[in-house]
Formats: sequence, structure tokens, C-alpha cells
Amino acid sequence: MTYGKKLREQIAGPGTTPLIGVYDMYSASIAAKHYDGMFVSGFGFAASYYGLPDIGFIAWPDMVAFVQRLRGAFPHHHLLVDIDDGYVDPEVACHVVEGLERIGASGVILEDQKRPRRCGHADGKQVLPLEEYLDKLEKVLETRTDLLVVARTDATDEHDILHRAERLAATAADVILVDGVRSEEWIRRIRTVVGDKPLLFNQIGGGKSPRLSLSELDELGVDVAIYSTPCLFAAHQAMESALGELKAADGRLPEVDAAGGVGVRASTSLLERNIARERLDVPVPEGVGV
Repeated sequence: MTYGKKLREQIAGPGTTPLIGVYDMYSASIAAKHYDGMFVSGFGFAASYYGLPDIGFIAWPDMVAFVQRLRGAFPHHHLLVDIDDGYVDPEVACHVVEGLERIGASGVILEDQKRPRRCGHADGKQVLPLEEYLDKLEKVLETRTDLLVVARTDATDEHDILHRAERLAATAADVILVDGVRSEEWIRRIRTVVGDKPLLFNQIGGGKSPRLSLSELDELGVDVAIYSTPCLFAAHQAMESALGELKAADGRLPEVDAAGGVGVRASTSLLERNIARERLDVPVPEGVGV
């Protein structure tokens, strides 16, 4: 079974499928212990790899290389990849989609923003003319063989949101995402216009969308939930705290709790999972190259 088909079947099953945003191999190693699906967040990757905000700095070879490392360490997990606007040109978008499918990505998200792009929960977003985006989307859909494709709109005008969601749902895209949804009522309205097409909801800490549980999302008819930044923001807060305490203690490291603390032993044990034979010796799914 290919990775795309595996994710597609998961989404078609009961409940809302959660995909946890990861920003590097260490965060992915922790997320993999708790969830069977990961979201390769553009916000997290721009922050961790470049130290820059999510406004269009990502170079596609860097993203493809990261996904290749993820697939090598996590052969069983779903990997949904944020490719922003396809790195501007349709030809580049198609080339990236071919490469990601070849190395084992499960799916991609392609947005309709124009440059300079913004995080989906930021102000100042602008969208491409709809027909221009649909042309890019159709080229990507023709290029993929089994890769799951999420069509995303960042429209902010109320009429345009519903119009674009309806037009996107009429394509061969597998899933629809309207980013920055501000209320449960708007989720219901979008659910109505996309019909039977699977719907994705993006939650980000401090973002524009309401904080909803998986049970609540399931009741609203949401099929997939991506959590873009819990790992990144938790790491930020923990590092601020740890370094503040280190400075206050005149540079003396705290004792590591033998039962549940994180020190060299716990960290090494976590990373050893990524090269364990039982995790890596699995057949390459049909149709996926290496």
C-alpha cells in the first residue's frame, strides 16, 4: 500500500485524524511516540531551519531533504507536508510533488496565497486570482500518482471564502483546508459548501481559530486536524525556563530525576528508537521509490 493511500484510508475512517506539527528530527522523535501522523509545518521549519518567520523563505530542496530524513526514521507514520504556494511556479510545485512522492511523503498542502506570503493565521494575507491557483492545483493533481493533495485557501473575504471552498471541492483534490477559520459557525458553513469532500482544520497556538477538541471537530464534520506548532512552542517555553533557571543557579545544572527526568540516558534512548531494526526493516510500499 502506498503512503498516500494509507493516509487517505485513515481520513476516510471514523473520527477526526490528528497530525502533529514537527519542526526537526528531535521533535518528530517525541511526536512519533504519541501519534501515528505528523505534519511538516512550514511555520516550524522556517523557524527551526532558518530562524526566520513563515513568510516565504523556505527553499524547496531543504524541505525535501528534511522529509527524506523523516521518512527514513519513521517508516510507519503519515507525513503531510506543507509546500506553501508550491514555491511560486507551477513547474516547481510539480517537481517538488514528484520528489516528495518518490521519497515517501503521504501528502502535501498547496495554498492559494500570493507573495509575499504569510502564516495562515497572520494578518495581511493576499490570494492569487482563483483561476491562476486552480491551474497550478490541476497541474499538481495531474503530476501526483497517489500522493494525497490538500487544496488550501487563505481567502479572508466572507463571500470569497465560501466561493473558493466550493470551487476547490469540485476539483480532484483529496481534502479542503480553509485556513484561519474564526468560529465553529464558519466551520459549519464551509462543511456545507464542500459537500462530501474531506475537510481539514488547522489549529495553532495563539492563532485565529477556536481551540477545539477532536471530539468537537468530529461533531462539526472535520476529517483531519493539523496541530502546527505544539512541539515548537513547548520547546520555546521550556528552553526559556531552563536557561533562566541555569542563569539563576550560577550555571549549576539541575539534578536529573531518575524516574522521569530528561538527561543523556533518556535522550539517547529516544533517538535509538529511530535506528532500531524493527522500525526500519519494513518493505517499501508499492509505487514508492527510495
